[in-house]
Formats: sequence, C-alpha cells, structure tokens
Amino acid sequence: MGAQGGTIATVTAAATVETPARLADAVAEARAAAVDEAAVELGAGAGEEAVGEHLDVVPEPGGAVTHLFAARQGGYRGWRWSVTLACAGGEEPVTVSEVALLPGPDAVVAPAWVPWQERVRPGDLGVGDLLPAAPDDPRLVSAHVAVEEEDPEVATVAREVELGRPRVLGPVGRAEAAGRWHSGPHGPASDMARGAPAPCGTCGFLLPVAGSLRAAFGVCGNEFSPADGAVVAVDFGCGAHSDVAAEPVSPVTVAELVYDDGVDLEPQES
Repeated sequence: MGAQGGTIATVTAAATVETPARLADAVAEARAAAVDEAAVELGAGAGEEAVGEHLDVVPEPGGAVTHLFAARQGGYRGWRWSVTLACAGGEEPVTVSEVALLPGPDAVVAPAWVPWQERVRPGDLGVGDLLPAAPDDPRLVSAHVAVEEEDPEVATVAREVELGRPRVLGPVGRAEAAGRWHSGPHGPASDMARGAPAPCGTCGFLLPVAGSLRAAFGVCGNEFSPADGAVVAVDFGCGAHSDVAAEPVSPVTVAELVYDDGVDLEPQES
C-alpha cells in the first residue's frame, strides 16, 4: 500500500510459484528415481528403456518441483513419468517426494467410470438376474399416495384390508413409460402405423390399460397382429384391424378378355 495525494492505493499482485533453481537443475536425480520406479513396476533392466526424454519442469506450492519424462513402455502412449523433488534449503540434499506414472493431455486412458445402475439397458436383464429399484427411484411413489390422488375412498379401504402394493408408478414413471411406448415400434410414427387402414383406438381387439393411461394405450389381443400381447398406442395400427373388410373377388379365375375387332383375318388356304 502507498499514499499519494491523500488517497490510499492498494496494489494486488498475482500469486506466482517460483521454481527453485537447484531443484529445476536436478534432472539427473529425477530421472534416476523414475528409472528405479519403472524397474520395480516392469522388472529389472526395463527401467532405462521405459523412461524417455525430459519434457518439462513444473513448480509446486511450498517450493517443490515436478519433473516430467516421456513414458516409453508399450501401451502407455502419451503418459508421463512424474517425479516430485523437494529440498529443505541450504545445503540439504535433494529428496524424492513422489514418483508416479500419469496420463498426459494426449494419453490414451480408460473411459470415465459409470456406475452399474446407469450402465444397464433395456434387454440386459437375463434369467436369474436381479435389478432392484432404488429406494428413492423417482418413477415410484407410495401406493397410498398414488391411490389418494385417484380416489380417497378407495385408499381408505385399501389400507383397512391391507391390499395393494407398497409402491406404484408415480407421475414421473407414467410419463417416462408413455414416452417410450408412444415413440417405440408400436407408436404412431412406425411404418406399420402409417400404412394401417385405421388406428388401434377403433379396433375391437384392443384391451385398454387401467388407470390414467387408459385413453392413450392398450394391449393388442389379436394373435395375427405383429403387436399381439404388446402395449400399443391408440393411434398405432396394423392390417389386422377388426373392421378391415376384404374386397369381393370372383371365386372363379376369369381369363382376360381379348378383343379382335378390326383385326384382319388371314385367308385360309383352299
């Protein structure tokens, strides 16, 4: 701080980390530490080949310095041997604080870890597999809460006779399911639906689902339909609609008529 003309001025300098010259020059000591570590990891005699050229010197807080060397062992393209050196000061010897093999900016590394719950995809569940729903699964709500939203009287009876399930699909779960079904192979955007004579909502084989999705979805009950037993949108459709009428055709094959009017007949030989 300084004073000029009765005004106090504050000067803030950016914090910098100085590189101790003695540690920065200790490239040989750092390389030797990297070679020793590589020999431990890869076997005796492999250390010299695994540690490549010196790449950089990085100052660390507290007066330490990190030397970086190229990693030359197979399978570690872009990785670097990192050796951190420190010194107590004065004539104290340079000590090795840490040696590690770290990925560089262009290193080939494994993809980020994804928990198994997030890796599971539809169709992954096999025979004997278990996939428990999380206690706080946003798709599920308490069954009593869900029933009370629909009909409080029914909820009261259900509690008294201990009927129902502990949890059921809530608004989030129903919305996600409806989105999947509507945009899936049995939704209105499929090729089958676009070529259908009429939608499933007018088909006698449709079994409407219960609850709040009744007006939008049902289960196909036609064994000849490609969607038999599957949930279909009411605006889906196929050629097996209950009201499809066959075009009347003659049961006897009729040959195509040929008209020879105006055609000159060839004279018969006498």
